[in-house]
Amino acid sequence: DERAGLCSRRRVGAPIEYPEVGLYHPALEQSIVVSATDLPARRGRKKGSVGLLIMRSYVLAGNTAHYDAVIAQLEQHGLRVIPAFASGLDARPAVQRFFLEKGKPVVDAVVSLTGFSLVGGPAYNDASAAEEMLAELDVPYIAAQAVEFQSLGEWRTSDLGLMPIEATMMVAIPELDGAIAPMVFGGRGDTTAGHAVKGGGQDMCPQPDRVDALAARVAKLVALRRQSRDERRLAIVLFNFPPNAGNTGTAAHLSVFESLFNTLETLADQGYSVEIPTSVDALRAAIVSGNADRYGTDANVLERLPVDDHVRREPWLEDIEAQWGPAPGKQLSDGSGLFVL
Repeated sequence: DERAGLCSRRRVGAPIEYPEVGLYHPALEQSIVVSATDLPARRGRKKGSVGLLIMRSYVLAGNTAHYDAVIAQLEQHGLRVIPAFASGLDARPAVQRFFLEKGKPVVDAVVSLTGFSLVGGPAYNDASAAEEMLAELDVPYIAAQAVEFQSLGEWRTSDLGLMPIEATMMVAIPELDGAIAPMVFGGRGDTTAGHAVKGGGQDMCPQPDRVDALAARVAKLVALRRQSRDERRLAIVLFNFPPNAGNTGTAAHLSVFESLFNTLETLADQGYSVEIPTSVDALRAAIVSGNADRYGTDANVLERLPVDDHVRREPWLEDIEAQWGPAPGKQLSDGSGLFVL
């Protein structure tokens, strides 16, 4: 009919096939590749490598500003970045293909930017499968979040921060896998504070200060993993609530000091320099009692801070004294210094 002429004027190219499992980098001409050797070469690679898990849907849509910022900042720290994706909500194919080689990790840390658990996403979560995968990797695993159910502007001005559904889906469920150090790094854009956004305010954007903090944290974890054990320093935090009430090491139905004692013995077996008391009771006494009797406090005094030092360097001194009176006050003090338990 009258449209027959279109046949000679329209030429439709072959459909583009995108890989189910692949790699992305903003510096690539095609943006998507299937081999790590095709990623841009970066100097400073000796500082370590980071496996980045990202969402395939955002990559195919070209909606990657939040990912691009993280990649750039990690590379600023001298790290090689391997940004990988898998279709669906099971990231294991990407981990197995790009982060492992002959059963050994080729990355020093893995950072998930997907906002989902490693296996299953929000609909279901196979934590045991994720645990098995992460045990094989045996590297730090961080899950960072881009806010999806609100804009960045709404998140910045909210007293709540993450919505309950975001806290559940993006923080609590990934923690069941073994994810650590949750942090917002970006989210849906807005136009508040002159924050111009392409696409009518719906595209994903980075939160620059959080991206910087995330990259710095990952860089330190990578550096720590590459250090020998005699260069590392570990701190162990014990439950103590309410504070300053003689509750150090208490927790309902948990054997805190037995667990701590076993942990110290395990650290010693793995090559750390640890001074281990002769028994659990001796460990408890060293932490809870220590020099408490000498200072008349509820627990061991770790440091005594001279009041002159406190007054000279405390930026909130005026606010503190308005509430508690002149330094050093009457709590945890000998009149000329403050006690740090």
